Amino acid sequence: MQKRAEKIAEVNNHFGKDWFFRGKEYVGEFVYGGIDGAITTFAIVAGAEGANLGITVVVILGLTNLIADGFSMSVGNFFSVKSERDNFEKHKQIEYWEIDNLRDQEIDEIREIYKDKGFSGKLLEDVVKVITSDKKVWVDTMMKEELEMVKGSKTPYKTAAVTFFSFIIVGSVPLLSYFFTGVDFLKLESSLFLNSCILTAIALSIVGGFKSYATQKNILKGILETVFLGGSAAIIAFYAGTLLESLFVS
Repeated sequence: MQKRAEKIAEVNNHFGKDWFFRGKEYVGEFVYGGIDGAITTFAIVAGAEGANLGITVVVILGLTNLIADGFSMSVGNFFSVKSERDNFEKHKQIEYWEIDNLRDQEIDEIREIYKDKGFSGKLLEDVVKVITSDKKVWVDTMMKEELEMVKGSKTPYKTAAVTFFSFIIVGSVPLLSYFFTGVDFLKLESSLFLNSCILTAIALSIVGGFKSYATQKNILKGILETVFLGGSAAIIAFYAGTLLESLFVS
């Protein structure tokens, strides 16, 4: 979860600096929620196809996965962000207590912080005096400079919501051909799984390219990597379904 959070932060940091995406703090959640949704749903579709479970079962399994797994992931992100915010507030209250009860020690810590930054003499003392004259500024400085902690602007509820809806929206792509199988003019039924593969590859390519742009990595490499991971999961699931069918279905 920590590694995933770092990747999301990397995406969000880039889009926060991009004029076109300015203010879009939750792009990282959308990107990784979409990738996870598409890959997991596609794997379920492939596994069901490998086991010859039929269109109805594929749709039911796919939809239940979208709802359950999407909700599970959003809950995980909710508690991850909430935990970070709670941890920040806990340390912030500790700093307030230390300023009230260990004032001289905390002043010395501020002095050492800015001394290490190159301040000295009267300028150093002036900086220390200004910072320690305002308790809020003092605490904020200690949080950032001593503990290297900055309160995130994202809220747990919005993080969870973006993750869930991204998982649902992009994750539904592998099921689209199955949803429209009853539409006669589309002539899809003979190639449902192939169409699902194509649609999923397109979705993963778009989201993978989006992710690579955000992290300033090679876009083609990012697309190939994302599609490869999705395809690998599907191949494993397909043959696992085939094997399980041969073992349990007479």
